[in-house]
Amino acid sequence: MKLTGHPWCAALCLAFAAHAAAAADYPVKPLTIIVPFSGGSGSDATARYYAERMAPLLGQPIVVENRPGADGAIGMVAAKHAPADGYTLVQGGISPSVVNAVMMKAPGYDPLEDFVPVLGYGRNMNVLITRIDAPFATVSEAVAHGRSTGRPLNIGTFSTTLKLAAAWLGKGLGIDLQSIPYKGQTQAINDVIGGQLDLALVDLGGATPLLKGGQIKAIAVTGQERSPDFPQVPTVAESGVPDYVLYSWNAFFVRSETPADIRERLAQAVRTVMTDADTVEKFYRPKGTEGIPDDANEVRELQRREIERFRQVADELDLERQ
Repeated sequence: MKLTGHPWCAALCLAFAAHAAAAADYPVKPLTIIVPFSGGSGSDATARYYAERMAPLLGQPIVVENRPGADGAIGMVAAKHAPADGYTLVQGGISPSVVNAVMMKAPGYDPLEDFVPVLGYGRNMNVLITRIDAPFATVSEAVAHGRSTGRPLNIGTFSTTLKLAAAWLGKGLGIDLQSIPYKGQTQAINDVIGGQLDLALVDLGGATPLLKGGQIKAIAVTGQERSPDFPQVPTVAESGVPDYVLYSWNAFFVRSETPADIRERLAQAVRTVMTDADTVEKFYRPKGTEGIPDDANEVRELQRREIERFRQVADELDLERQ
């Protein structure tokens, strides 16, 4: 049966040829990176850094568009409704690409079905901090202090991810940690310094200047290993919760229907920026960021593992979905 003469076959061939040409010429117009968090945040600064350095590699300007709200869900929904042509990227990470799928009843998007990773590009461990003159300097001392006072220790968090992580920490330590929500890390740290909070679980990179300046103290980090910048600070796993590992990681994503050759072109640009000596030494190292050149399959596997892990934690803690 000959099909080449059928009108639909000709149309299909024309469409395929047009797509191939478009992919070969890509990009031919400016790109947009949607950041699902506010301007001035660490995520925003990283996206702008990459946009500025990826633009000459791709031969087109890249605009950063902030779409904050609902722990990243608003920006992810906006990206979901953009064309799947490679001209709109979204900055995913542990909150919008993992935890929202666990803790939100209806986030408006499916991080596994609606998006495909381009490349992972960085991760930071978190740190458990307290004020300099706190009556404890280790996790075990904090636990003993909490039990001696007969009240829950309050812990500042500024995202659903960190709230979930704080509940997980409390369960692992066998103490009651009362999570106090904040809109951002700076306010939480200020309240630790001022004595309104016993503890805060925050990003290590953002807390590093204050830790080195002696304004706050770290009692544990959440990485698999100790931070090279603070080798004297033990991990949470060393401090009594063996399976506790938490990183705030980031990756660029595009719509799942985006052609593979376009995704690869984007991945090459991201990888080039991430592995550049200036990025490693001047942008990442001062913030304690690790480059994670995970390809699309590795990022996808990371997502699946993290979603399953946090779903199990949420179920064990009987946490209510929003």
